[in-house]
Amino acid sequence: MTAIAEKPLVRIEGLHKYYGQHHVLRGIDLTVKQGEVSVVIGPSGSGKSTMLRCINMLETVSAGRISVDGELIGYREVNGRLHDLKKKDIAAQRRDIGMVFQRFNLFPHKTALQNVMEAPVQVKRKGKDFARSQALELLDRVGLGERANHYPAQLSGGQQQRVAIARALAMEPGLMLFDEPTSALDPELVGDVLNVMKDLAKSGMTMIVVTHEIGFAREVGDTLTFMDGGVVVESGDPREIIANPKEARTREFLSRVL
Repeated sequence: MTAIAEKPLVRIEGLHKYYGQHHVLRGIDLTVKQGEVSVVIGPSGSGKSTMLRCINMLETVSAGRISVDGELIGYREVNGRLHDLKKKDIAAQRRDIGMVFQRFNLFPHKTALQNVMEAPVQVKRKGKDFARSQALELLDRVGLGERANHYPAQLSGGQQQRVAIARALAMEPGLMLFDEPTSALDPELVGDVLNVMKDLAKSGMTMIVVTHEIGFAREVGDTLTFMDGGVVVESGDPREIIANPKEARTREFLSRVL
C-alpha cells in the first residue's frame, strides 16, 4: 500500500437514490483520500454499483452530494441551491474519472490498440501518434503488448477486461472506479486482472473497488466498507473487519463468502 495524503479526493455526503418508490441508497457517507484503495463489499442489491454510477454521473442523485477533488459532481451551487450542470460540463467532469464495468464493453470491430486510442483521440483531441504510443505503453503495462492488434473476439475475458482497464487509464483519470471487474470472468482468469489492479494501487492511483474478492480487500485495500440495504453497515481497516467484524450482518455476510 502507498502513502496516503490526508486530503479527501472523494467525499460522499447523505447520498440518496430513488428509482420511483424504490429507495436504493439511504444516506450514504463515504470519504476516500488521495492515493487510497477503498474496497466496497456487500450482497447483490445493496446499492454498491448504484453508488459508483452516481459518482460517475451515470445516475442522477436524488439527495445528498458528491465531491471529487473539491469539485461538486453533477451540479453547481448558487446561493445554497443546487443547479444541474449542462451535459458538456458533466462530460468534462467525467473525463477525470475512469470506470471499469463487469462487462468489458469493448468495440468489437476495433483492435485492442484502437479501443485504447479511441477516447484520447475523440474526446481529448490527442494526436494519433501520441495516442498510439500511449496506448501501446498502457497495453504493455497490463501485460497485453503482444495482443495490441487482436480484436476482442480473439481475446479471453480476462484479457478483454485488462484492455478495458488500459482504455480507462488512457484518459489519465485522477480516480478509478471498478464495478465488480472480475465477476464475469472464469476463476482462472481473475488473478491476471487483480494483479493489474494491485500494480495500479502501488502506483498511487485512488481507487474505489466494488468486489467480492475478499483476498484483494485484505491485501490491497486501505479501507473496507460493507453495504447492505442501501446503507453503510460497517467501515474501517479491511484486515480488522474481515478478522473481527463488529456488526452481526457483516459477520453473516463474511461467513458466507469466505
